[in-house]
Amino acid sequence: MENQPDLKNKTYQSFEELERGVHSALETYSNVHRGSGHFSMVTTHLFEQARNIILEYLGLSKRKYVVIFCSPLSAEKLTAKLDVESYMVLAGIDFGLALGVRALAVKRKALPGSVPFQSGGGTARLMAINWVVWESAPDRFEAGTPAIINIIAFAKAIRMIKQYGSNIFQNPVSEKINADEILYHDELEKYSGKELLDELRKTLIGRGVQVPAVEGKKAFINFDYAASAPTFLPVWNAVRQTWNQPKQVQKEIIQEVRSVCAKMLGASQADYDIIFTTNTTEAINLAAESLSRESEEDIEPVVLSSLLEHSSNDLPWRMFQNHTLLRLSIDKEGFFDLNELEKHLLEYNHEGKHGKKRIWLVAVSGASNVLGTYNNLAEISRIVHKYGARLLVDAAQLVAHRKIDMERLGIDYLAFSAHKVYAPFGSGALVVKKGILHFSSAEMELIQSSGEENAGGIAALGKVLVLLQRIGMDVIQKEEQALTGRMVNGLAQIEGVKIIGVSDTASPKFTERGAVVAFSLKDKISSGIANELAVQGGIGIRFGCHCAHILVKNMLGVGPKLEQFQRIIVTVFPRLQLPGVLRISLGIGNSEEEIDTFIRVFGEIAEEKMGTKSNRNKVIYQKPGLTKTEVKKQMKEFVNAAAEKVYSRI
Repeated sequence: MENQPDLKNKTYQSFEELERGVHSALETYSNVHRGSGHFSMVTTHLFEQARNIILEYLGLSKRKYVVIFCSPLSAEKLTAKLDVESYMVLAGIDFGLALGVRALAVKRKALPGSVPFQSGGGTARLMAINWVVWESAPDRFEAGTPAIINIIAFAKAIRMIKQYGSNIFQNPVSEKINADEILYHDELEKYSGKELLDELRKTLIGRGVQVPAVEGKKAFINFDYAASAPTFLPVWNAVRQTWNQPKQVQKEIIQEVRSVCAKMLGASQADYDIIFTTNTTEAINLAAESLSRESEEDIEPVVLSSLLEHSSNDLPWRMFQNHTLLRLSIDKEGFFDLNELEKHLLEYNHEGKHGKKRIWLVAVSGASNVLGTYNNLAEISRIVHKYGARLLVDAAQLVAHRKIDMERLGIDYLAFSAHKVYAPFGSGALVVKKGILHFSSAEMELIQSSGEENAGGIAALGKVLVLLQRIGMDVIQKEEQALTGRMVNGLAQIEGVKIIGVSDTASPKFTERGAVVAFSLKDKISSGIANELAVQGGIGIRFGCHCAHILVKNMLGVGPKLEQFQRIIVTVFPRLQLPGVLRISLGIGNSEEEIDTFIRVFGEIAEEKMGTKSNRNKVIYQKPGLTKTEVKKQMKEFVNAAAEKVYSRI
């Protein structure tokens, strides 16, 4: 039997190696699959490698099995639909890792072929108002952004466990640190306001990472914050410290983060429950499942949403039975018509013009992930409650950018993800008025324990909210408005560019536009432009429909006939990329210099694509020594080297 000092030493070394690997993953972190640029390529590669590592550990065939990454809650729901002989489960908690991750290795032939038990971002390949083409496995069963960094950490740990033994992460041995020290104290605590923001930017993990481009090695520019935001050193330190704490300290951290969330969101714990989830999608699915259990004699419930929504605030309301989904229209700049909202509520809830149907819930986004528009939640709430309905806000694009006061605004449910708030460690929350969820005590225990298993992710969320409070959301809003204005004005000077949404920086409506800019280049495919930006300038943005298919097709004028044609195409050719829009999304890690670089590089690409490049510019453009083919080869080498750095054994 291994003696205690040797085991402690091995545990200490194992956590050090795990942390080294995760820090390397954070240096090139972006969201997976649908982004462009070097960082998205690396993270996607690491994420898919994680599936292979799980199968390798379990000794299973990749041809016969598929790995699905779940929260504990979603794993329970999926396995309930499977025969016990058809799957195997690995849980981080069983190895002493509080990551909130379950890896399900499921026989491909055993997977349910029907509608997924949980729906939202990533589960649909294409959707319209009345139909959905679902993704194949595993995406169809991984609703919303998975806990990518935690999954990579788990895969790294599994490789180490296979080599060193299953007990190497049991009984952490670092110094005990209390919740206050982890959440409220750091090397930046002497700063506040704009000064803190400037100092925090210097700690951005991945800042200055050099990537190959036609112009030579370049510091990677990340303009994909709305998909998933990178993190800062104080936040990562909170995660590392929490991983190494005993369970009692982790429980204290979780409880303290509830207090932080309550303060940040204006949701007193006397009146609101704060339930930790894995992401926004899981939170909204919980709200939808709860609402589907409500009943009132002679009433047919209606959920009123809008054309603006991300699929995570659309699909869940379609999937649960006994409810009708109705959608508000939006204007060309992405704002709700409040008169239409009141008209619907008046007709359904006061005048009874639609028989037994009554609007029980209005579920809308706090900010659009495509157009960046912030609708007037105070006025929406006033109208909603005037007619006896409740208000749910999808705040995925709101919490990191604007101040929220749930009690003042009268918000009944609010859902958001930590990975949109500079804490990409697989946590999120459903904040809900007490007494309106309909789950049994046993169900609530499972729901709560599922989210709270990810103590490190919750600590990251708490830490970043403390930092944002110390900076001040007014400071952040001012900074992001200036950056967005600079980007919009720069794009407006480029021939062939169409900016979608509010494009006049002098308009009063521009103050209600967040740091998200969707645009297109005349007659050019968005995926090609995004890839050009990566190759030419080391710039990562996003392209496509951004899990907001209905909105994007509405903005592009895609009619019913073309929509049906697209449905056929994606069914027959699932890998084919359909037209969409380009999207830049900014955060507090971005700078004016990055925007200026983007405008220059994109301007050159646009000139080339539109055939307007002058001879003078051609000379400058062709000056770098690398061809695009050479850069693409170097990009693959960059991806492989970055992945090796994460998963390598030392």
